[in-house]
Amino acid sequence: MTTPPPNQNDIQNGAGSSPPRQQTVALVDDDRNILTAVSIGLQAEGFATRVYADGETALKALLENPPDLAIFDIKMPRMDGLQLLQSLRAQSALPVIILTSKDEEPDEALGLALGADDYITKPFSQRLLVARIRAILRRSELVRNPPEDAPGDEQAGTIGRGRLRLDPARHQVTWNDRSVSLTVTEFLILEALAMRPGVVKSRNQLMDAAYNDDVFVDDRTIDSHIKRLRRKFRSVDPEFAAIETLYGAGYSFADG
Repeated sequence: MTTPPPNQNDIQNGAGSSPPRQQTVALVDDDRNILTAVSIGLQAEGFATRVYADGETALKALLENPPDLAIFDIKMPRMDGLQLLQSLRAQSALPVIILTSKDEEPDEALGLALGADDYITKPFSQRLLVARIRAILRRSELVRNPPEDAPGDEQAGTIGRGRLRLDPARHQVTWNDRSVSLTVTEFLILEALAMRPGVVKSRNQLMDAAYNDDVFVDDRTIDSHIKRLRRKFRSVDPEFAAIETLYGAGYSFADG
């Protein structure tokens, strides 16, 4: 017998001892059966969970008290998952997985274009969901908890390209010494371009750099990420033009 999780509250893992820093996953879905099942499954894997039954309530909570990762269903009342993602991305780089149905392929592409880090098609296995969550958290954990004793720029492997500075260890980006907040996916695309300035990277190569092998995205999704990257950099420098397009071939980073 399962008991529905309390709405809008943390659900704590019942284990007697907790790890040094328990990671938290927020679930947003209007289906309480899914919230209950997924919450119980994630707790069994050592996660703490928070649950929200609508997008409007979730958005406020996610911004005020961010978890480590959020999972959104697309079809919800008041504010659907794509609207929630778009509103969240205007203010946060929180890692996000979206849940879609088999007949919602356009929503999958739009969700990735809007900045989702991954998507999972319903029905899904708990094992798959946990694997995807852990893969994203491995890439993004240092965004929230940069090491205090990490060595200096060059020793830490910081990438300097003209006015751009990328710190993969801390997942930090600056342009002209001004911070630029990127999602995990955006960071990986930018890093792939900056590693070899002047070399044109095809959309397929950028997809390989940014997504897991079992995530398939449309070429236009990479184009959308590039547009978002340019927009973010132009918010700190209106003259930013370091990401160049070679039509029909791909993108490159101009080191200068």
